[in-house]
Amino acid sequence: MKSLPLYKKIQEDIRFLIRSGQLRPGDRVPSEQELAEQYHVSRITSKNAINGLTEDGVLVRYRGKGTFVNQVLEQSPSGDIHRGVIGLILPSMKTKVDQRIMSAIEQNVREQGYYLLVRITQESAIEESKAIEDLILLRVKGLIIFPIEQQMYNNDILRLSLNRFPLVLIDRYMKEVETYSVSADNMNGTYCAINDLLTRGHKQIAFITVEVTNTATADRAAGFEQAFLEKNLPINKNLWCILNIEDIASGKGISIIREFLEDNLDITAIFACNAELTDYTHRAMNLISQQPNYKPELVSFDQSDLADVSYVKQNVEDMCRITVELLVEQIQGKHDPRRIAVPVKLFHKNILNKV
Repeated sequence: MKSLPLYKKIQEDIRFLIRSGQLRPGDRVPSEQELAEQYHVSRITSKNAINGLTEDGVLVRYRGKGTFVNQVLEQSPSGDIHRGVIGLILPSMKTKVDQRIMSAIEQNVREQGYYLLVRITQESAIEESKAIEDLILLRVKGLIIFPIEQQMYNNDILRLSLNRFPLVLIDRYMKEVETYSVSADNMNGTYCAINDLLTRGHKQIAFITVEVTNTATADRAAGFEQAFLEKNLPINKNLWCILNIEDIASGKGISIIREFLEDNLDITAIFACNAELTDYTHRAMNLISQQPNYKPELVSFDQSDLADVSYVKQNVEDMCRITVELLVEQIQGKHDPRRIAVPVKLFHKNILNKV
């Protein structure tokens, strides 16, 4: 078997000392000169060993004091070294997308060597602020935040961004503040779905959406408009059913959509901007199904539980992988804020992978 490079041998020995408890978090490790003498290697070799462990977060340097085992390193029962804790803040866990995000984030965080702490804010700005405060007090290394539904971003999120605290927003982004964010390509996904309907002859297309309170809903509305504009077709905003969050929370969603549909029986297709509204729309349609020949085509952003509904699918797994990679990048000292829109696909009820 090929032997390890000398600097790797030093690194493996230090990792073993930490795993076995002979070196504990906060303990000083030998200096580059001491390691060079101990292993009979050059100072450059011992320096490379220390630099690599520092970049991995295993060791930390303090100018004038020396190099120490990272204070946040802990050992699991299996002996694995963990690099610290990352916080995840979610507005709810009521949708499949929410559940997939938490599962994929946890997996990627674990693979990067961190623990995950999760807080659910129940769509409350007060709870979101408290979650941020609590997780910071627990000395998390970074935060992943799925912001709540509101027009303005929480001041605590803005403050974290301005202070360059390791942070990635998932699903949404800030238009006027430079920060890291990862979301689905909401605009292009909606554009592709509406363009598909228009190409197949639909002209009276309804748009069922929540009021525009964040970039996700704004981008989906923009994608709807873009599809019409590119075909030089007028946009009939009378066919937009916009629900506010309070009406949805109070259980009025189905009745509002039903009333809207009954006032617009010439609609031939409906695009619902999320899975929850797709379910409401489908139930509302069933309530007025006694109308002769009333069968508009229903399309959803995100997969619903309805087998016969075409949908735009977000690549949640890629979104979460990229999110964690960007957070670790910041934890390791790099700061290059950017917004990433992850491609989506239109899954037609009859033709898979259509777009």
